[in-house]
Amino acid sequence: MNWNKTIVLAASLFAASFQVQAQDNLINALKANQNDNSKSGFTFTEVINLGNTSIKNQGSSGTCWSYSGNSFLESEMIRMGKKPVEISQIYTARNTYLDKARTYVRLHGGLSLGEGGQFHDVLNSFRKYGTMPQSAYTGLHYGTTRNNFGEMTNMLDAMLGAVVKGKTLTPNWEKAYTAAMDSYLGEVPEKFDYNGKSYTPRTFADQVIGINPDDYVGIASVSDHPYYSQFVLLIPDNWSFDRFYNVKMNDLTDIIDNALQKGYTVAWATDVSEKGFSWKNGVAYVPEKPFEEMTDQEKSTMFVGPKPELKVTAEERQKAFDNWQTTDDHGMHIVGLVKDQNGKEYYIVKNSWGTTNDYHGYLYASKEFVRYKTTSLMLHKDGLTKDLKSKINIK
Repeated sequence: MNWNKTIVLAASLFAASFQVQAQDNLINALKANQNDNSKSGFTFTEVINLGNTSIKNQGSSGTCWSYSGNSFLESEMIRMGKKPVEISQIYTARNTYLDKARTYVRLHGGLSLGEGGQFHDVLNSFRKYGTMPQSAYTGLHYGTTRNNFGEMTNMLDAMLGAVVKGKTLTPNWEKAYTAAMDSYLGEVPEKFDYNGKSYTPRTFADQVIGINPDDYVGIASVSDHPYYSQFVLLIPDNWSFDRFYNVKMNDLTDIIDNALQKGYTVAWATDVSEKGFSWKNGVAYVPEKPFEEMTDQEKSTMFVGPKPELKVTAEERQKAFDNWQTTDDHGMHIVGLVKDQNGKEYYIVKNSWGTTNDYHGYLYASKEFVRYKTTSLMLHKDGLTKDLKSKINIK
């Protein structure tokens, strides 16, 4: 027996079992970061608020990247003067899971599994498979009303573990994998009706949504690669090894500011496991003092009104990324800008955890938090400045 392969397989299955609960565990952990009287301490004045669709709830699934990525495309429809469509988040996700499974098998199991993904997965699925409205494919089967991917993900990952464990790859594994997704999510229709017209996923993507996936760019910031060049961002959810444009830390907020001012929203991937992030209170900032050094009074009032922030350096940002303090936890959608009563600016962030927090599904993230904890951005290339386009050689 090859004990190394057995250990790797066991570890992979354990990781899959752990990951399926990660999203619920993350939300539950963030419930501790809250104050009942937080909202009364802030007065936010709207500066920019771009068109976006209604708040959704991804349920017990690690599909934030698909919910926020498709929310971003819905806002692109609004920007282009179109009536937005709620795009099927689960159609995008299941296509991505199949492509990820193929890569996993191709690499003999040497790839992170789980339900996570990146914003470019939404574009890649759009380009390869088209898309459809949520009304045509909900992913809710057997009378369910809320995503719950736990059992399905364990099943799918165990199947892949068995596939890579075999000495000979059978030609049937993809059929079995797809059939398992069908049993949990429902079969994908080849055609569907929308507003009285029949479409395929391809014709719906081209004729109704109408975006060009090649018009969008991924942005990240690390100091161990040359700035203003492309690189592969080495995080587990970048399973497709897509490339990002590397910019300096302060460029991140400059890019977002310019995009918002020009009418472009931004898809935002970030770490939300920090003590300065409170989902319930709808505020994210970088506390001036480490949580462990705060008094009980300071801890209890962390989100009651504006607080001073730590000024983060690029070196501190990189260190947090390198030591896993900054992790790629969550994808959301930046749709605007506000100022608090002291004039400090925060981004309006649309989330996919329902409407149960203080701001009914939105939150306000300080620019310092965004500079410190962003893992990546996605936006239309025309949301970039001419100077930045020139630096990274985009026309």
